[in-house]
Amino acid sequence: MKIYLISPKGPLYRSRGGIFKKSLRYQPLTLTTLAALAPSELAIDIQLIDEGTADVPLDIDADLIGLTVLTGSSSRAYELSAHFRARGIKTVLGGPHVTLMPQEAQRHADAICVGYAERSWPQLLRDFSSGALKPRYDQGADFVLDNLPFARRDLLDGRNYLTQAVFEATRACAHDCEFCVSPSAWGRKQFQKPVNHVVEDIRRVGKRKILFIDLNLISDRNYARELFEALIPLKVRWFGLSTSLIGRDHALMELMARSGCSGLLIGFETMTKGGLGAINKRFNDPVQYANLIADLHRLKIAVQGCFVFGNDSDDMDVFDNTADFVNATGIDLPRFAILTPFPGTPLHNRLDREGRILSKNWELYDGQHVVFQPRTMTPQQLLDGHVRAWKKAYKFSSIAERLSKSRIDLPLAITANFGYRFYAHHLHSHYTCDWPQLQDEAA
Repeated sequence: MKIYLISPKGPLYRSRGGIFKKSLRYQPLTLTTLAALAPSELAIDIQLIDEGTADVPLDIDADLIGLTVLTGSSSRAYELSAHFRARGIKTVLGGPHVTLMPQEAQRHADAICVGYAERSWPQLLRDFSSGALKPRYDQGADFVLDNLPFARRDLLDGRNYLTQAVFEATRACAHDCEFCVSPSAWGRKQFQKPVNHVVEDIRRVGKRKILFIDLNLISDRNYARELFEALIPLKVRWFGLSTSLIGRDHALMELMARSGCSGLLIGFETMTKGGLGAINKRFNDPVQYANLIADLHRLKIAVQGCFVFGNDSDDMDVFDNTADFVNATGIDLPRFAILTPFPGTPLHNRLDREGRILSKNWELYDGQHVVFQPRTMTPQQLLDGHVRAWKKAYKFSSIAERLSKSRIDLPLAITANFGYRFYAHHLHSHYTCDWPQLQDEAA
């Protein structure tokens, strides 16, 4: 039995142009994890295709094709699925968009996987092998991450990525931010891999620089402490994600640094308490942002700070004020996004009730287009301000000002900043969908 697993690209997602070349791309875990979950008793030849690095051959000879689907790449996934189904090949769709929009996805495939897939994917393969494929597979939350096989990283060419050393220790997030896909798709229940399993996986890969893709590594402080203590003997340098709550636990922050943490992505989102309240992220405290950044820099931990524009409390000053803040505090790598009401989230449901959704063209749901009517400005003003913030933060003088404040891993920081500078000045040039199209739909 021959199976292909494909990660489709969207207009921006996993694009091969500009900053999305090898220099800023890490190997995705979804495909390699699914490959590892294939039942050993089945004679399966599995091939993986990351469309961000390779074209999908349309003449694939396969018995089954699985596609992992994000909202921004859903149109491409449906297109590929239709092509292969027309050729008589069975297709399966899974991933966050499928979990949020199962009825839509069901129309585009022979089967769908809703929710996590640790149990449902192996069962689907057994059913397919016996000729009893069901149209839908749902996996509940009654499972654990113990005793799972290690990801099949060998099935994707490591030369196409900045790193293959990508790991997951925990899954899900305990918070319930209005815009976030995670609680809507997966729920808020926390899942944790045994620390010794994570350590063994890191040892197997054998890299000194590693990346954790967990949404919030400090969600369970006891687990985080156990993990960080176990990382110390490995002498790795790691990068990961955390909430701003790390600033309230200096002992954990210092342990994190001793464990080898070299960089954190933190969602600051907005500079106003009102904006944070509107998106249900009240635990963030803008008054403490500068102190948190300074504390992390003192421990030689770089900060990738993420901000969102388009909250109901945002005014026309928000773009320049935010860019000025990231420059003044020396955030090593700032990122800006436009508030995006992904389907199935409380944000989407609220804006839909208010009649403020301008487009349901999922290709535009990428964090860089305006798909809703802002409360305090026009869609074009929001888009223009967003672009202005990117360009202001990534002027040569701004890059120099920010990096002079932290001086953490300057070669990597300079490379990343110049990559994002390219992005800032070519923000929409890599898209295959057009802004005027949204305007036509809204008319």
